[in-house]
Amino acid sequence: MRGNRSRNEEGPLRQKRGDTHVGTIEKQYDRDFGVRGDMHLDTLLQREGVESLHQLIEGDSKRK
Repeated sequence: MRGNRSRNEEGPLRQKRGDTHVGTIEKQYDRDFGVRGDMHLDTLLQREGVESLHQLIEGDSKRK
């Protein structure tokens, strides 16, 4: 699945800011993580035990 994230100068996707609200990510990736929309991404990653947005999204799609 492709997202709208940009690439940095070296080519890899840039890292999503940790203070991004989960509601923004849910809209962008058409997902529902079952948490409040004003939760920060860093908090959700820590709660789910993953290190990146990619791991969070991949794990969520495997649960469906």
